Amino acid sequence: MLYPSIDSLLKKIDSKYSLVTISAQRARALQEQEDRTSGVNKPVSKKNVGVALEEIQEGYLNIKA
Repeated sequence: MLYPSIDSLLKKIDSKYSLVTISAQRARALQEQEDRTSGVNKPVSKKNVGVALEEIQEGYLNIKA
């Protein structure tokens, strides 16, 4: 089972294509940061894409339409 689930993420973002784009951009930003801090206190995932998806789930990223 993946965390966060695709269904719960699609409640936050309407399109799965937008979800992929936003999470990829955030993952790149996390990779470029030296300290790799994120909005999530203790992320479940150790990979940047997983952390980005957790940030979207928790509402730490502001998505502009």
